[in-house]
Amino acid sequence: MNGTDSMTNLTPTGFLSVSGASLEYKWLAPQSAEAPTIVMLHEGLGSVGLWGDFPEQLREATGAGIFVYSRAGYGQSSPVALPRPLDYMHREALEVLPKLLDAIGFRRGLLLGHSDGASIATIYAGAHQDHRLNGLVLIAPHFIVEDISVKSIAAIKTAYETTDLKPKLARWHKDVDNAFYGWNGAWLDPKFRDWDISEYLAYIRVPVMVLQGVDDQYGTLRQVEIAQEECYCPVDLKIISGAGHSPHREAPGATLDAIEQFAKAALRDDQGLQGRAA
Repeated sequence: MNGTDSMTNLTPTGFLSVSGASLEYKWLAPQSAEAPTIVMLHEGLGSVGLWGDFPEQLREATGAGIFVYSRAGYGQSSPVALPRPLDYMHREALEVLPKLLDAIGFRRGLLLGHSDGASIATIYAGAHQDHRLNGLVLIAPHFIVEDISVKSIAAIKTAYETTDLKPKLARWHKDVDNAFYGWNGAWLDPKFRDWDISEYLAYIRVPVMVLQGVDDQYGTLRQVEIAQEECYCPVDLKIISGAGHSPHREAPGATLDAIEQFAKAALRDDQGLQGRAA
């Protein structure tokens, strides 16, 4: 498959058929036809729409093309059977994401993941020595399950069932119960406490940036320490004050600046990467 033609031929929005699912996507073309692509992987309750205007900001800052999609069970994509298997992130990284990258004609660039999406990106990069991949941006990643994670995820289940959280999320998901309980049910399963993907970090062979909000209610700085301990590749850490689990929404300026600098360094050999004027 010719990567340039595949990316060029994508409509700005639409659906891709991957692994039997219809996946909603948004494609923001780059400033240069030769520019790399940043593929964005959303959080456990995320979707194309829930990224807000961050993809547009990212394109403006980096000059890269931006490909955003909703995984099965989220946004306008196909629903999934519940309960989700406890290895759902492994399945996404090992079975679905490789096919999606081929389907869009991914040639070179970055994976940018938030929360669950960051974990999926980690598994993919550790399991695949993909020469097309120039780096990873991991926002609030989970490598292990922490007590704070389980406590906060139990609390959000109560909120979903007793407050206006459900109708708010329903704005972004065609089947909001499928999205919510698919994620929440897996994380609250007692067997999920043994989930641990730290072993994949040692096999990543591209630069990694980890961004962690100081006030993250779903994870502690232990996640950052694990990346430092396990990675042999270069790891660029950015601890963001005044931010919780979603620094790209809570501290967008600092987050965008950090990603822009990392992207330009990781992709410096790509002539098509332009970014903002100095």
